[in-house]
Amino acid sequence: MTYREAVREGLREALRSDPRVFLMGEDVGKYGGPYACSKGFLDEFGPDRIRDTPLSENTFVGAGIGAALGGLRPIVEVMTVNFSLLALDQIVNNAATIRHMSGGQFGIPLVVRMATGAGRQVAAQHSHSLEGWFAHIPGITVLTPATIPDAKGMLLAALQQPDPVFIFEHAYLYPTEGELDEQAGAVDIRHAIVRRAGTDMSIITFGGSVWKALAAADQLATDGIEADVIDLRVLRPLDMATILASVSKTHRAVIVDEGWRTGSFAAEISARIVEGGFYELDGPVQRVCSAEVPIPYPKHLEDAALPNVDRIVQAVRSLVSP
Repeated sequence: MTYREAVREGLREALRSDPRVFLMGEDVGKYGGPYACSKGFLDEFGPDRIRDTPLSENTFVGAGIGAALGGLRPIVEVMTVNFSLLALDQIVNNAATIRHMSGGQFGIPLVVRMATGAGRQVAAQHSHSLEGWFAHIPGITVLTPATIPDAKGMLLAALQQPDPVFIFEHAYLYPTEGELDEQAGAVDIRHAIVRRAGTDMSIITFGGSVWKALAAADQLATDGIEADVIDLRVLRPLDMATILASVSKTHRAVIVDEGWRTGSFAAEISARIVEGGFYELDGPVQRVCSAEVPIPYPKHLEDAALPNVDRIVQAVRSLVSP
């Protein structure tokens, strides 16, 4: 099964099991979704539950908020994270705040999915990684599924939440393949997970960078350097206990983040490691981020701008080598 099919399975299961669930977004109906995650759904579930929208992100995200307030369980698909900036007013001023501003009387059980990340030569306006920006906002949960089980299970878990959940699916992962148990359902959305165990280095990352980190760890192992690879999975609330436990074991940390280095989520993690684990460190925390440019279109420039296995290996060796 591909990552795309796992998302589709999660959507189908949600639509079949709860009549309050409906899907809304640009091209989710007749076209089957910009990444084919809702292909065939219009025929299967009908236009009342699979709704194409105009190119108006602030409007249809706001409509989702209203539907959630009215007792429905909307899943809003924003085509790509770059376009979500048009909906920030609804996200920051309404979705994230109504629970607080109503004294806890009203929640917004809204799920917003969107593609994020680069690596497909679709240029700057479709390729950025802004999930760290969303993790800045109190009042929402931010998820970054990196695996096939999480692609389905995080969606099902998000629909059980009483407040807004934002799911960032790295577009590079949609065609990747893996195993999914037929009985797989909702998963934990509160904790990070150690995808690979090691004793010499903590490589901390999320989303599409998880697989680059794992490849780097395999390469480092041939030189006798064993790395913990932590998949954060949830950027807000952030599971610092798992990060600090790993750093206490390895005493070194490299953070891989496809966002820009300045003001990145990697910077937030780095600061929290220093706040909570400074005396466990044997060296400075290193960050591997994207180059501080709009993501280029030409493949060789796009490749050069993004975190890659060689840069992760180099960062780890700079800390481990004498």
